[in-house]
Amino acid sequence: MSKRILILTAGSQGDVQPYVALGQGLKREGFEVLLATDPSFTSLVTGHALDFASVRAPFAQLVQTDTGKAALAGKKSINLKQIMPMLRQMMDDAWEIARQYEPDAVVYHAKPLAGYHIADKLGIPGFVAMALPIYSPTRSFANPIFGGGNYGGWLNYLSYTLFLQASLLPYHRFINQWRQEKLGLPRFRDERSLHGRPVPKLYAYSRYVVPPPADWDESEIATGYWFLDSASDWQPPADLVTFLANGSPPIYVGFGSMASQDAARTTRLVIDAVCQSGQRAVLATGWGGLSTSEVPDTIHILQSAPHDWLFPQCLAVVHHGGAGTTGAGLRAGKPTIICPFFGDQPFWGKRVFELGVGTRPIPQKQLTAMNLAQAIGTVAQDTAMQQRASVLGGKIRAENGVIQAVEVIREQLAEIG
Repeated sequence: MSKRILILTAGSQGDVQPYVALGQGLKREGFEVLLATDPSFTSLVTGHALDFASVRAPFAQLVQTDTGKAALAGKKSINLKQIMPMLRQMMDDAWEIARQYEPDAVVYHAKPLAGYHIADKLGIPGFVAMALPIYSPTRSFANPIFGGGNYGGWLNYLSYTLFLQASLLPYHRFINQWRQEKLGLPRFRDERSLHGRPVPKLYAYSRYVVPPPADWDESEIATGYWFLDSASDWQPPADLVTFLANGSPPIYVGFGSMASQDAARTTRLVIDAVCQSGQRAVLATGWGGLSTSEVPDTIHILQSAPHDWLFPQCLAVVHHGGAGTTGAGLRAGKPTIICPFFGDQPFWGKRVFELGVGTRPIPQKQLTAMNLAQAIGTVAQDTAMQQRASVLGGKIRAENGVIQAVEVIREQLAEIG
């Protein structure tokens, strides 16, 4: 009888797509898979032939509210009292799904909060799966959530403990109350050990981008990226094909799910920068608030297109520094300009710069038409940078992070019979 895997995630599309890719990999290897996430991603999941379950997660909706946009811009914090009922609903949904599905293992993102505790209750293996190594202390670099700093040795190591304590503190009492009321479990200490052993941590990025530190143990694995390639029957819009064919390779510009409070201003800034640089560009609107307006013939406004199809046809990529978009640009072998908003985005910006495959990151609060135009000029003219990006892209394309992650899950399940 095949093993059942519950995949639990929440957030933006970038927090869901890699788990769909993992789910496909598990299914190809004979596992039964149920992916549980926000209902707004139903078609994404079922369109890739995976079973779907609905978890009412507040993140995708919250980021589109005025409060959410202000929080992303660093101008306002989220009131926890307002979202606690939504979080409780999300955790209740996740538990009800697990109770009915009876999985043999849970692979979970941290955002839904419930994954670890479901594995604890059911006595099954749990695998925390993330796009960045926030759960694995090391002396090599500080916790990525702190923006890519390097404070040296023990201070780097300490930053992980500080992050875990600070991030759990607002929710600790809430989670323990849920554990007791819903699961009948005692209080928990932290989420790094389960059933008397370290929780396996699957990090969905390339070891060529962030080399595994020497002080990690065998429970911490950089598997390689989990890319979800576009469907074979996907067809690009005719106007996009025409634009790409009628000129030099363009610069891609898109800020993903980071909804801008002032979309018109952001759009104008980007257009001015592209014009100053003398390059052509594709501007992706998506969630990111890059609204359409009157633009020159050298710029094409695009609602969306699969990164694996579009990026190889571009000269370079400009984006917010989300882990998935960063990986897609590097996989395509393209120089990168990262304009981070917050969180781990500065970390990826710093890694791109340190690897010599992109410019120094430009924080959104410091972004101007002039400094963006200068950065575009650099990636367009620096042939050594272009060559380094091409070589790195080849290494990433030679990896298969999904297969590596599936093998880890298979081995862990085999150990327990």
